[in-house]
Amino acid sequence: MRETPDDLEELQALLNASLSRSTSHLRSIINTERTLTAEQLTQVLTGVCTLALSTVTAKGEPRISGVDGHFLRGKWYFGTARDAAKARHLSVRPAVSAAHLRGDALGVFTHGTVEILNPQDGEPAADWPDLLAHFKDFYGEDAFDWDDEVVYYRLHPHWMTAYAPDVAKLTEA
Repeated sequence: MRETPDDLEELQALLNASLSRSTSHLRSIINTERTLTAEQLTQVLTGVCTLALSTVTAKGEPRISGVDGHFLRGKWYFGTARDAAKARHLSVRPAVSAAHLRGDALGVFTHGTVEILNPQDGEPAADWPDLLAHFKDFYGEDAFDWDDEVVYYRLHPHWMTAYAPDVAKLTEA
């Protein structure tokens, strides 16, 4: 699941474009001295990264919850129970915002839309077998009923930025 050169190039282009079209206020906080390159970001976001994930109800009310985030190939992946409120929200309103925070050392903020990787009806994503192997390796083969109990998503970001006030310290850890 390691990032390819194309993945890194695409992620770097997204990071650059996102920051360039951000407000001057945000750019005063997150600038070239306090952000990460795509390569640095993929080195820091390993293992499970707890995400604060925001969805929207049918009434347009925001809801936030925590999910296990996996950063693979420049995108976030996460799962939830098929009967969870967020799964209902995402089935009809796939726009999300996600944040991964590590105190004041790192903040990764993402906006985008999700794709269901393992729908109950229909074909799974082409790379689902490889992703499923990754998740089973991480959680255990028998952690869930992988077909009926959980649904997994890929977050396709249209905006992403990373804040790291001490890049050297963060990348050394």
